[in-house]
Amino acid sequence: MNQQETPKCPHCEVKMKKWRTPADSTWGTIFQWICFNDECPYFVRGWDHIMETQKVTASYRHRLNPETGTSGPLPVWTYNAHKDRIIED
Repeated sequence: MNQQETPKCPHCEVKMKKWRTPADSTWGTIFQWICFNDECPYFVRGWDHIMETQKVTASYRHRLNPETGTSGPLPVWTYNAHKDRIIED
């Protein structure tokens, strides 16, 4: 995957944002691509899914590894969780 291309979220087609990976993570990258669209269906339906399956108030955002192309959820506990780590170009 080209790290310079800004991918679009496969769930909402909105451009994803660079998110600074925590220093103690095991992802092994400086950043991950994250969908921060608060209206993304993946994020919106995640609130109900997590409440039904885990009994906690949380959701997830779509995450994409820029080096490997693998994707998965980034757990969030509020709408603003992790937004402080967005890397503005």
